[in-house]
Amino acid sequence: MIRRCRQTYRRLRLGTRLALGMGVLSLAVFAVVGASLSMYMREYLVRQLSDQMTHVQTTQSKDVADYGSVQAKPYWGWYTASYEVKSGTPVLREPADVPKDSGELAATAETLRTSGTDPVLRTAPIDGNTYRLRACEVEDGVVLVTAAPMDDIENTMDRLVTVQVVAFALALLGLVVFGRAVLRRGLRPLSDMAHTARGITSHDFTDSARLPVRADRGDGGPEVEELRTAFNTMLEHIDDSLAVRTEAEQRLRRFVADASHELRTPLMSVRGYADLFQYAAANEPGERDRHLARLRAEAARMGVLLDDLLLLARLDAAQVETPLRMESADLVELVGQAADAFRAGHPKHPLTVTEATKALSLRLDPLRIRQVLDNLLTNAAVHTPAGTAVSLDVTVDRGDNGVGGHAVVRVADAGPGIPAADQDRVFDRFYRIDKARSRDRGGSGLGLAVALSLARAHGGTLDLTSGPGSTAFTLRIPLDRTEGR
Repeated sequence: MIRRCRQTYRRLRLGTRLALGMGVLSLAVFAVVGASLSMYMREYLVRQLSDQMTHVQTTQSKDVADYGSVQAKPYWGWYTASYEVKSGTPVLREPADVPKDSGELAATAETLRTSGTDPVLRTAPIDGNTYRLRACEVEDGVVLVTAAPMDDIENTMDRLVTVQVVAFALALLGLVVFGRAVLRRGLRPLSDMAHTARGITSHDFTDSARLPVRADRGDGGPEVEELRTAFNTMLEHIDDSLAVRTEAEQRLRRFVADASHELRTPLMSVRGYADLFQYAAANEPGERDRHLARLRAEAARMGVLLDDLLLLARLDAAQVETPLRMESADLVELVGQAADAFRAGHPKHPLTVTEATKALSLRLDPLRIRQVLDNLLTNAAVHTPAGTAVSLDVTVDRGDNGVGGHAVVRVADAGPGIPAADQDRVFDRFYRIDKARSRDRGGSGLGLAVALSLARAHGGTLDLTSGPGSTAFTLRIPLDRTEGR
């Protein structure tokens, strides 16, 4: 039974549970207040009756002194008697108005004689009713005993207890009913947040980057407002995490789709040239070398693409495995080698090299930095018309007070520039500004992505500035990689 009641209580809503708890607490308070009030009231009435008996005995003691006994009964239902206590055992003086069972009156007189206390007050039953007894010594050896019924006090107390029970019951009922309404109103913001949380649990997070729910403002006090603020802040953080996750998933899907598309083209070419090579080997032996050369070229292009993909994957996992082989190298010498290779491979693009220093020794991976330079120069040649001037500058930025300096390599061309809408995506993998450009000329779209990842792997940056008639890529490598530091 207790277990069932406990389970039922746990299923109740918070407002109902708080209202019941407040009702139980109020019931305990009412019980303590009612009991205290009843005890105080009873003591007050008994004290009033005792004072009344004192006044009555003051008058009756004159009758005992004058006539030897009480002559008149003071109130209806009261009993009065005088006892001789000189011989030890109380002896009733006649005439006396006493009940049939007058033992309690004699016992009260005996108590005064033996205890020496004057007066003596006690409560005792007489003829089935409760009486208040008072004994006092009116003269030497004579004790006056008065018994007053307590029926009026008992009736008054019964009515007081009844009034208290009814009043407290009505107050408790009103407190629970109206308190529950007030609590429900005060807890409404929490109910709204619970409804919002249920909306979140039923929300599909598969392709969403934004939660369409929030906890609205409302009354509830500072604590509820703090909880609401924390709740909405948590939702904002979830929104940001979902946005990052959604963007990453979209980029991954686009990357997988583009990689599949880029790999499918050379694979189809390899398959086609393999078929042609098989046909030429059987029918036209003179064509074999040409088809074999094309097959090797496609295989080499696919190998370069796979190498770039593998390098990007290793750079993404740099915290587990670093793809760099760091050593001391002269950045100016690497720039000169890249310039010579560019002039040999792109004679139709005049190249100007400016070196602010004769040598600059850095701690870097020379093969990968050379790859960055080659990618930037090739990008300038591929995306500009023949005859477009290209510049390659090497400078040193010492920073403020010589702290935090960088080695700066700037590759610029005087081409048509990159549209503003495409500048934020030029470093994305497989992204091409001109979607119609052939792969033979436009590349796979991984060159700038590889360059940016390699720059970051060296602790540097790669920035783009472009406008009509000018495009520049700026590579920065921290000078704290200089040899000996």
